[in-house]
Amino acid sequence: MEKTTSPKEGTVSGEFERQPIPSSHHKSWKKFLGMYAGEHAAGTEFVIGPLFLTAGVSAFDLIVGLLLGNFLAVLTWRYVTTPLATAERLTLYYKLEKIAGKKLVTGYNLANGLLFCFLAGAMITVSATAVGIPFDMPMPALTDTVPNSLSWVLVVLTVGAVISIVAARGYDTVAKFSNWAAPFMIAVFLIAGIVAANRLGVDSWSSLWAVWGEGSEPFPGQIKFTFWHVLFFAWFCNAAMHLGMSDLSVLRYADKNSVGWTTAAGMYVGHFMAWISACLMFALYLKSPEAAAIFTSGGIPPVAPGPLAYEVVGIAGLICVVIAGWTTANPTIYRAGLAFQAIFPRSSTVKVTLVTGGIATIAGLFPAFAMKLLDFVAVYGFILAPVGAVIFFEHYFADKMGFGKDYAINKGLTFNWAVLAAWLISMAVFYSISVYFGIFLSFFTLPAWIACGLLFLVFSKRLQSQKK
Repeated sequence: MEKTTSPKEGTVSGEFERQPIPSSHHKSWKKFLGMYAGEHAAGTEFVIGPLFLTAGVSAFDLIVGLLLGNFLAVLTWRYVTTPLATAERLTLYYKLEKIAGKKLVTGYNLANGLLFCFLAGAMITVSATAVGIPFDMPMPALTDTVPNSLSWVLVVLTVGAVISIVAARGYDTVAKFSNWAAPFMIAVFLIAGIVAANRLGVDSWSSLWAVWGEGSEPFPGQIKFTFWHVLFFAWFCNAAMHLGMSDLSVLRYADKNSVGWTTAAGMYVGHFMAWISACLMFALYLKSPEAAAIFTSGGIPPVAPGPLAYEVVGIAGLICVVIAGWTTANPTIYRAGLAFQAIFPRSSTVKVTLVTGGIATIAGLFPAFAMKLLDFVAVYGFILAPVGAVIFFEHYFADKMGFGKDYAINKGLTFNWAVLAAWLISMAVFYSISVYFGIFLSFFTLPAWIACGLLFLVFSKRLQSQKK
């Protein structure tokens, strides 16, 4: 029999961490629409948009690739993640613990927490590019990997400290700040995109083509992006959330599966409108005398969100960049803190979150995390997505394969080797192929996910047949 958790234990914090969400707490689509729109129109958008241009992508490849790639992401949330969330109504962490065992979930939490810290660090970098403008701070170059000035270090440390303190105040403070800021950020992205397009002389598809054309050669150190790069990046940049099942923790509150469609608000407000707006801002900067002088001297123009937004919409742009980085880093540090809290349950949540913020701030000192955000996000999704395949394949195929579900908790195991072996083998094989042949990692996220699920079925069948 499965070990059960008492209602008191499961609701100790009111979040039902270790029991299914009761029907009285189910929420309609209205509760999710604004959340997804705000979460995906944030700090990362200011960096990812310009990075598409540094990859030499054409206007057609970017726009059509984003339209289709984001649609595939929405379909994945709707038909892969949400049905599992409403069927189980458990957090990713507890569901994974039931299958994989507590010790293995501890390792997952460590990987998850560290990746969250690096992402939060990139967002601290984003906010710092705006805060540093009044101090005439040298902006990090696209190729910078380490701090380039003392002023950069001081600004990042200050921004990181403020963000960490807010995150340590708990989820309510983080959520209130994000909800207040979301409409402002979306409005600034839209206005900035329109202003940049007007200043570029774009008023039709043909004029956009004249400005953007068929793309260009990628900047030094960048790979050339095609339609397929854009499509797969847009689909899998959030692979940890949908294929990786991280959003089980959110969508378990959904009253019906159709709630999964609300993710379109995030994809098409953030990962379409905001990315293209940021692209247009960078395209405008590339036509400036400053950028021309940098190109002439053999340098590479910086991709610094603060100066880009300030040039287009002034002080409102600076404020938006600061808030955008803040609203992404805050919940990311909070989530990383929760992951580390699970590893060190006796430690104070506030202390763990502050230490987590310190790690993120140190990461923010190194511009490489932001300047290589396309690559980092691809790696992030690739590492965490296969874990979701374990949950998906078990849910739909365990009975057909003739082995039991939730094996670890039913057998009192703390470590299910079938899960670890499937995860590591699938990642190692496809990551090696990507590196050896120099192929963009997002192309292998889905194959690694499928391979992990199939290997898990084979290993679980073998493991459980040996134990009988």
